[in-house]
Amino acid sequence: MIREILRMGDPRLLRVAEPVRAFDTPELRTLLADMFDTMRAANGAGLAAPQIGVPLRVVIFGYDDPAARNPRYPDAPPVPRTVLINPVIEPLSEEVEEGWEGCLSVPGLRGVVPRHARVRYRGFDEKGGAIDRTVDGFHARVVQHECDHLDGILYPMRMRDFTRFGFTDVLFPGLDATPEE
Repeated sequence: MIREILRMGDPRLLRVAEPVRAFDTPELRTLLADMFDTMRAANGAGLAAPQIGVPLRVVIFGYDDPAARNPRYPDAPPVPRTVLINPVIEPLSEEVEEGWEGCLSVPGLRGVVPRHARVRYRGFDEKGGAIDRTVDGFHARVVQHECDHLDGILYPMRMRDFTRFGFTDVLFPGLDATPEE
């Protein structure tokens, strides 16, 4: 089921999410199915449970088909389809990269956001199996962006230079950003 995505200004997006305590439950399976349906319908690269009003530490991201290209990020390399529950992110260096980001909860806008270039993330899949990955590039950016939602942080809060923030159709004419980001 496609759910409504909360937009910036909704106070629920600013709350810290609660840890998931039970894995492989019917409720968690339904939540994840709805999150994937919602993310696909919006052409998202990822989605956090708080973005659909569920205050749990659950994020999803990635693409089913390694050859698939997300129309909102046409130059980005594929990222494996991932369910990440109760995540912990560890930066692996002081190196920071700036890159353009958009957000389904901040529709129609993009901004340049600094993120750690290389991170290790740990957490659990939907059945409670351990996940432990070291990533860089777009994959690292996506996981950091989605996990920020679990702590009530939207990407504009991380921006350093608001001269590099604006409407997607003005900044990138011709980019297929429909439906709304």
